[in-house]
Amino acid sequence: MSIFKRVSNILRSQKQEPATSSTGNPLEDSRVGDIVNVDLEEYVISGKVVYFDRGFAPHRYAYYLQSGKNIQCLIVEKGRTYDCFLCNFMEGALDDPNDVPTRLELDGEATFDLEFHRNDVSRTEGNTDFRSGDDIIFWRYFGPDHRYFFLQWQDGKFVAMEGERTPGNQINFLKSTP
Repeated sequence: MSIFKRVSNILRSQKQEPATSSTGNPLEDSRVGDIVNVDLEEYVISGKVVYFDRGFAPHRYAYYLQSGKNIQCLIVEKGRTYDCFLCNFMEGALDDPNDVPTRLELDGEATFDLEFHRNDVSRTEGNTDFRSGDDIIFWRYFGPDHRYFFLQWQDGKFVAMEGERTPGNQINFLKSTP
């Protein structure tokens, strides 16, 4: 064996293998206690709701984000790409999920049209409005100026949110240490 071959084998054996990242996708894998930076504001994840069909992988995530007394919701919908929406909680009243209209008028200012609705099962952690393992009905409306309205129902309780689409590459997650 030549000296050059020996030296190259020694150098090759001392190269460090690149570290493989096993962190997964932060849009799906973030947990309660992690820090999220959205639109130059930092939030702590205080709750998480995972939506899925029985027997299938999750397709939607809702992160309850807290900054001081302010609580917002980051909805992440998984498809070919990730659709992210930063939402504010809204007050309102509905009694029956069968009475949900296909067109909503919000404070006489904006009209939202139903884009889709579906039934999902929830898995929750932390402080959320929902229970784990129960069915949730989810409605998504679109409106003017790229605004969206979300309505959710579980066991007699409605939760309403209004928000805007936020590019996923503008959302940064910082993992908390266990």
